Amino acid sequence: MNDATHAAVGGWANFYLITSSAAAALLGLQFVVQTLHASDAPCPRSASPILKRLIAPSPQTQQCYGAYVASQIAKPKMTVMVAERAGDVIGYAWAGIEGSDYMALRGPAGVLYDIVVDPAHRGQGVGQLLLDDILATLSQRGAPRVVLSTAARNESAQGFFARSGFRETMIEMTREFSADGT
Repeated sequence: MNDATHAAVGGWANFYLITSSAAAALLGLQFVVQTLHASDAPCPRSASPILKRLIAPSPQTQQCYGAYVASQIAKPKMTVMVAERAGDVIGYAWAGIEGSDYMALRGPAGVLYDIVVDPAHRGQGVGQLLLDDILATLSQRGAPRVVLSTAARNESAQGFFARSGFRETMIEMTREFSADGT
């Protein structure tokens, strides 16, 4: 990453515009992908709705999740990127570098914690640009591989990741307990 690619696009200034997003702008796509920095604390106001809309069992969960993701921006091994269109965040990706995980039976890796595109903007290349940019960042930071998890029922996400070169490696299984503990 170099400072020569900083630019002001769509009303945003002082954000690093990743190469593929800059290419997207040249191709006439009407969104940009940018890395959020600690100085954006906690995150651009337009990011709040999408950062908070993912887990909605209660208003506290939404607020806590949004605050947690925003808190990751300043951590050196974490990256949070947003896709922005006309001043609104329409998607984001959050990833980090982790050491060995003996429970997951893997060595050091980049971990894609979350990637979300607002449903109204899916199918327009936003998710692919977010994924490409976050993978490039993890590679530049020395990640030898990238792992992620998807919900078992989220076949569209699994297909998206498979088309991007990911393969199944582990299966997580869950057993819920009833109120009486059985």
